[in-house]
Amino acid sequence: MFTLKDAAIGSTVKVVKLRGEGAVKRRIMDMGITKGVEIYVRKVAPLGDPIELNLRGYELSLRKADAENIEVAEVE
Repeated sequence: MFTLKDAAIGSTVKVVKLRGEGAVKRRIMDMGITKGVEIYVRKVAPLGDPIELNLRGYELSLRKADAENIEVAEVE
C-alpha cells in the first residue's frame, strides 16, 4: 500500500483507508473519496501540485497535502 500522492500518472488505484481527523477527513469524504472507490490519476500540474483525478464519473483536483491522507492499492 502507498498514498495517493505517490500514485503514478495514468494508473488506477483503489482507496484502502482514509487517514486524518475531523474536518480534514470529512472534506475528503465529501469530495467522493471513500473506502473502496477506484481513482484514475489523470495528470499532475506542472509544478507538482495539485493532482488531477477521475472518480465516480467526474474530475477532481486534489492538493498533495490531502492526497497524503489517502492510502491506496493498485487495481489489478
